[in-house]
Amino acid sequence: MTQIILASTSPFRLKMLRDAGLTVEAVPSDIDERAIDSTLENTGVTPAEVANILAEAKAVSVSENYPDAVVIGADQTLSLGDQIFHKPADMEGARRHLLALSGKTHELNSAVVIARAGVPVWRTVSVAHMTMRKLEPAFIGRHLSHVGDKALQSVGAYQVEGAGIQLFETIEGDYFTIVGLPLLPLLSALREQGAIDG
Repeated sequence: MTQIILASTSPFRLKMLRDAGLTVEAVPSDIDERAIDSTLENTGVTPAEVANILAEAKAVSVSENYPDAVVIGADQTLSLGDQIFHKPADMEGARRHLLALSGKTHELNSAVVIARAGVPVWRTVSVAHMTMRKLEPAFIGRHLSHVGDKALQSVGAYQVEGAGIQLFETIEGDYFTIVGLPLLPLLSALREQGAIDG
């Protein structure tokens, strides 16, 4: 079988792929995501395009070193209007994220790219619309105290697969998109690439 590599350190994405029955090795990319982000600022690219560009950069950089493997790169952006959110650096950043998102609908843009021999061969971006309920500052403080450093592991400072689900009023979108990897289209593409049995 073809070797499958996830160009990521994300334990969530790796677990999703392994839970789906795939034999996957994680090889993190060494790209500087924030440097790429800064070159894209004020260029008119959409948050979904930013996620796509970053996912491609990760897949291609690892794929160049593993030319016989199928390499999966993934990235997720959170956008509120034209503003793109990144993972909070600390708990104060997480608090500011949740205050900004409170009572509003934001988008999670989850991109995944497959590369072979340093060339992208497939890509998709899936979008979920997430509406947070109006959150009182005291509740945000209690929530962050409860979840701890997990709040720093995602762009929105929440995980819907845990206590973060309590932050939401409505969610429109695929669960796998929300947690950062559009799994069903990816599995279909891996079958087309001959990397997994059909």
